[in-house]
Amino acid sequence: MTTQPTPDHSGMHAELGDQIVVGGPVVGRPGRDGEVVALHHEDGTPPYDVRWSDTGRTTVFFPGPDAHVRHLHHPAHH
Repeated sequence: MTTQPTPDHSGMHAELGDQIVVGGPVVGRPGRDGEVVALHHEDGTPPYDVRWSDTGRTTVFFPGPDAHVRHLHHPAHH
């Protein structure tokens, strides 16, 4: 029997400095956002250490289906 690698359930990839945005848990309530300050995997897959803008605290974040990455860096144009 062969084993498959554990899939990345979120399909999410981030780099240092990217912004994580999480939708509000209740319709009409604001979500939250934070900056990716550390990666746990070199390929940019979760989890991430995120510094949240609303509290300033840094936590280990495992993204759910309501989370997405906003890539804030721009590739250099030649």
